[in-house]
Amino acid sequence: MRWVVLLVGGIAVLALIIALVGAMLPKAHTASREAQIPLPPDALYSLLTDVAQYQSWRGDVKSLQRLPDRDGRPAWIEDVGGMKIPMYFERMERPGLLVARIDGKNLAFGGSWTYRIASAPAGSHLTITEDGEVYNVIFRFMARFVFGYHATMDTFLENLQAKIVSR
Repeated sequence: MRWVVLLVGGIAVLALIIALVGAMLPKAHTASREAQIPLPPDALYSLLTDVAQYQSWRGDVKSLQRLPDRDGRPAWIEDVGGMKIPMYFERMERPGLLVARIDGKNLAFGGSWTYRIASAPAGSHLTITEDGEVYNVIFRFMARFVFGYHATMDTFLENLQAKIVSR
């Protein structure tokens, strides 16, 4: 019985330490990734803005529900990792700029992804910049020390490259 009390106590102390460290980390962060994409800018822009097709090439999207457009721009809810994340395009400037924003305050995180598409010799140069906020202190600790701020962008770019190769 004593070892159970010690184990539970140890887990509680660990959770408290994680929460305290998470509370000391900044809520906001910026992270960025770049990739060479073998598509011309207009074709890449079309692929990125066709949210209805995300589930067909983004392996992390379990389901996607299109919502009515917001100010003429796509809005949707994507189920990623068991979390339903409401999204919309805040800015759309063909073919070089997209800004996608999380549209919810009840999540552990929020923010935007800015996609900058530039012409390159072999197609396009894509830069994704995440301007994020992590509200939950435990999730903030995990984002910083366990899976990192770049993990979602890395997965997105891997899925994007795989989609283009399979065309």
